[in-house]
Amino acid sequence: MSQTPSTALGGRSTSGSRLGPPKLTIIQPSSGWVPLHLPELWSHREILYFLVWRDIKVRYKQTIIGAAWAIVQPLMTMVVFSVFLGHLARVPSDGVPYPIFAFCALVPWTFFASGVSQSANSLIASSSIITKVYFPRLLIPTGRVLACVPDLGLALCVLFGLLFFYGFRPSLAACLWLPAFVLLAFASALGVGLWLSALNVKYRDVQHAVPFLVQIWLFGTPVAYPASLVPAPWRPLYALNPVVGVVDGFRWALLGTGYGPGWMLITSSLASLAILVTGAFFFRRVEKTFADLI
Repeated sequence: MSQTPSTALGGRSTSGSRLGPPKLTIIQPSSGWVPLHLPELWSHREILYFLVWRDIKVRYKQTIIGAAWAIVQPLMTMVVFSVFLGHLARVPSDGVPYPIFAFCALVPWTFFASGVSQSANSLIASSSIITKVYFPRLLIPTGRVLACVPDLGLALCVLFGLLFFYGFRPSLAACLWLPAFVLLAFASALGVGLWLSALNVKYRDVQHAVPFLVQIWLFGTPVAYPASLVPAPWRPLYALNPVVGVVDGFRWALLGTGYGPGWMLITSSLASLAILVTGAFFFRRVEKTFADLI
């Protein structure tokens, strides 16, 4: 049974050591809704570092082109979208060349999709350590999402190269918004990943549903089309998709299109925060059963 440390009792030192009284940590299972214990996560930050480093090394181990896959995936998707949607279907792109229009959205979308896919299966993949040693289980899906950040950095380098190729010169003030949009994408991916990873321990159907869910989510996000195509009455509901604010924010900051900071971004941010907070509390509630079910 997965357990959490509940308290520490001080005792008297029998050896007369000046190091202070020894501490006994009592570990017992939690019950009901439990707090997140954020200080505990910080105290185990070294474990998070090693989890992230392990995931980065394993992902591209024995691959031919290695980390270049982080660039190939959005580039090839951009080519497919440009040919079939931009050229043949004539999907509008807010007055900018369709390839850069699509790639500007694919960079944050790929980060989100990879984070969700990796974190959803993280607990099952780490079953060997979950059943042997205690540490905050929240670190496992968090590490999987953080391991996608280097891929995002590589894709951003290519994105800025394409921006200069197409003659776009984003302003410094607009680019300063990018870290906020990346943080929103991270929070969204982690929140969804916490829900899916916790459910995946008990219901293994989740791991088969995740690719389908990501595919459907792609078409519910303005990646291949502008958000302006969505009818105005549906936009409040549409903005509940947390990735809408991320994608539209990237286009606003780098291309000068989209809605930018406004009510749609606020709605997406609140939705992302709600998913993250509820996902974290649900994860902590069912965490005590992971070792038994996994």
